[in-house]
Parts: sequence; structure tokens; C-alpha cells
Amino acid sequence: MTWFRALLAVLLVAGLVAITAFGLKERPPPPVEVQLGTAKVAPITRTVTGAGKVQPATTVKISSSLSGDLIELTVKEGDQVTRGQVLGRIDRRRFEANVRQAQAGWNAAKSDVATAMVEVERTTRELERVQGLSVKGLSSQAEVEGAQSALASARARAAALSDRVGQQQAVLDEAQNNLTKTTLVSPIDGTVIECTREVGERVRGSDFNEDVVMTLAALASMEVKFEVGEHEVVHLAQGQRAEVKVDALEGQTFDGQVTEIAQKALIRAQGTEQETTSFPVTVALTTRPPGVMPGMSAEVRITAEQRERAVVVPVQAVTVRPESTLKDVAPPVEGAPQRTAQRPGERFAKVVFVVGADRRVTLRRVRTGIASDTDIEIVEGLSEGERVVAGPYRTLARELKDADVVEEARPGSKGPGRI
Repeated sequence: MTWFRALLAVLLVAGLVAITAFGLKERPPPPVEVQLGTAKVAPITRTVTGAGKVQPATTVKISSSLSGDLIELTVKEGDQVTRGQVLGRIDRRRFEANVRQAQAGWNAAKSDVATAMVEVERTTRELERVQGLSVKGLSSQAEVEGAQSALASARARAAALSDRVGQQQAVLDEAQNNLTKTTLVSPIDGTVIECTREVGERVRGSDFNEDVVMTLAALASMEVKFEVGEHEVVHLAQGQRAEVKVDALEGQTFDGQVTEIAQKALIRAQGTEQETTSFPVTVALTTRPPGVMPGMSAEVRITAEQRERAVVVPVQAVTVRPESTLKDVAPPVEGAPQRTAQRPGERFAKVVFVVGADRRVTLRRVRTGIASDTDIEIVEGLSEGERVVAGPYRTLARELKDADVVEEARPGSKGPGRI
């Protein structure tokens, strides 16, 4: 029995050694659970979105450059007005008196000119008489020169008085112009959207500060103004089609068009980490939607660029990696133009993880084109039908590496599924 016990001990030791060796053996890492997408050929549209307020394309503030009491308002908020229609009146008695005073000054100046012209005629005849006598030797040269001086003086006085008539005419024109300004008229066809003064209040006209009596708007033409970031405004151009949704009118979409793109940026929090740069953009509605009022909130979606046939993948499938880590990464797929996806000096490159038949991923450079809300165009680096990793974001951005084995996570499953 001694040999039997020895054999049993040897077998026991061999089993322990085998178990220990098996446990110490390096195991392959478990597959990474991911979501997958497929490169496909499909139409894609680049859109630029923004939110703003609906406002009239034309808004006019009615104010007066004169100071006086507002004695009449012929319209109220919500009234339709036409160009040239009387909107209100300012007490005109003081300005009528100014016109009468200016008229009297102008008449007096004209009378003075008439008197001066009579003197010119008299001195002219006197010069002619003295010159006639001088020819006959009946008057001296001094008398001739005196008559000539008197005529020149009369003509100078007449010219000065004529200039005074022009001066008085200007005063009269200004007084009459001020008198007409006491009547407030509409410069446009539109709607009264606000009245800021009541009858009996004093309007304080000034060339430096406007005292607004009311505001008119041409509501037939409506527009939305909003701001677009510097990376999106480069894709916009006047005339591009837009869709406008008004928050108050759920489920309705209205047609619009880009009419204005500001050439000057709005920079906020300049010099800080929160600095932002944006450009105001104006989209005009093709027609005024029923029920839309100025000040309503709206969302604008501009169609900036379209492709009818493009290789696209889910937008989240494209991630970035430091350029220094991609020296050994294979170039774009065969048949695609062999151009770098990055400009000189950039530190990061755009990449995708392509899934092979063995479920191993290959890190591949790509060059992207336009992007929609859900898809992005692949210009170089990927072919139709290839499968790519499309998520999760954390896995794509930080954890997944070239040659990792992956498994597709199926909706509702408790563990990773098979590709």
C-alpha cells in the first residue's frame, strides 16, 4: 500500500500544479461592449439652427423735433394706418405766431429793397444829368465823381437789402416747416403697435434725444433675428432657404429666406474663458403667418448645404485622437484619395473604429464633410457597407484602442451580444 499512497500523492501534486498553472495563464481581455453603425450612401443636409424673436421687417418710431402740448391723437394701438395719414397734433399757436412774425420780417425786407431800388433809380438819373452838364462845361469833375459815388452807394445798399430778403425768406421757411411738424403723419403703411403718450402730455422735441409718441410697424413683412456661432456662419449665404417654427403655433412650419448676415462679430466676455463670438443673422418670412405677433419666440432652421449621394455614418462614430499617436495607423481605404485629413500644425486627427470580421477594431483616419443632426459625411477613409463603432461616447473618446475586440450591445439584453 505504500506505493499506492505515493502514487496518490504524486497525482495530487500534479493536479495542484496544473490548476495553479491554469490560473496563472494570461487570459485575453473581455470584449468591449459597444453600439455599431454602418457606413451607407444617403442624402445629407447641413443645417444651421438658431432661436430668436419674430419682429416686423420695418419699425418706425414717431416723434417730434418740436416741444409742445399734445392736443390730439387720431389713432390707438392696433389701428391700421396708411402713408400720409394724420396721427396726432401738437399745439400750433406758438408756431403760427412765429410764421406771422417771419412773414412780417420778410415783407419789411422787401419794402426796404423797393425803397433802395428807388434810390438807385434817382442816383442814376442824377449821374446822367451831371454828366450831361459836364459835357457842356456847366459842371465840374468833382460833381460827376460825387454823383458816381452816390449811385454806387445806392446800389450797394440795394444789394445788402436783397440779401436780407433772402435771410428773412429762410426764417419764414423754417417757421412754416416747424408749423407743418406740429401735425404728426405716418411715413409708412402699417399698424400702430405702441402709444407712449396721451393727449395733454407735453412732447419735448430735441435733436439729441427723441421723445417717442408712438411706434408703427409694417406687419405684412415679418422676420426673425438670431445669432450664429463663428464656426457656423461661414456656411451661410443670402438667399438660403429656411424653416421657421413659432413656439406659440405648435406643429406649424413656415418658409423663410436668409436676407442679412452681419459682417461684424458680437464678442462677449472678451479675454476670459467664457468668451464667445457670434454673428447676427436675419431670416425673412415669405408671408406673415396668421396669428404671429411681434415678440413671439421662434426657432429657425437654415438649409446651408446638401449632398444627394454621400457616404455617411452616425455623427457620434467620428472621434479624435492626438496626431502623435497615429503614426502607425493605416492610411485611408484603397481607392480613396490619399490625402491627410488634417491641416499642417493641427494636433488632432479625426478617426473612426472599423469593425472587422474577427470583431477586432481598426483605427482609421477619415476626412469628413458636412454634418446633419444625426449623420456626418465621410469624404475619405471609409467605404459603403463597412461597420463602425458608434458608441458609447466615453468608450469611443477615451477607452477603445486599435485591435480591441468588441461585441454589440443589443437593446434589452443583459450582457453583450454577438456581431
